[in-house]
Amino acid sequence: MDNKMAGIAIGSDRRGFEYKCEIQKHLRTKGYTVIDVGPYNDSLPVDYPLYGERVGQEVTSGRCQFGVVICATGIGIMIAANKVKGIRCGIAYSDEVAQKMREHNDANVIAFGQSQMALDDVIRRLNIFLTTDFLGGYHQSRIQQIHDIENGIAISQSPIKHTFGR
Repeated sequence: MDNKMAGIAIGSDRRGFEYKCEIQKHLRTKGYTVIDVGPYNDSLPVDYPLYGERVGQEVTSGRCQFGVVICATGIGIMIAANKVKGIRCGIAYSDEVAQKMREHNDANVIAFGQSQMALDDVIRRLNIFLTTDFLGGYHQSRIQQIHDIENGIAISQSPIKHTFGR
């Protein structure tokens, strides 16, 4: 699926609002469809779980292929997004992590902390995230285990067939 066609959901709290606006501008210049789930101004405090959940719902519904969530640290809104069944969200605190989130974890939502990261780093890591493919292979069995946990199915250690360093 062409991620530019499917869209990217984005949400924040008040302390992530500035970056949310800048990220939207960046994504639109790259040709992405952006679905802004709010908030729409930063004049009042808002509850980040509401916006993390909204982004998660946009992704799991299929209306968007990916989501972006931003709060002051990225932690609270990431936790909220991860409560939506089917969401795999992490904080991209480095370029390598942004890449590995996609390659190894098939992450579908990326989180940022506005008070913890420079905007240039956020934009670069978002670009990495959006242009990196899931590797599949033995990583797929771990994604299946995550799905099983979400569905209340007991999991066990799978045989490790791994070459270290990848």
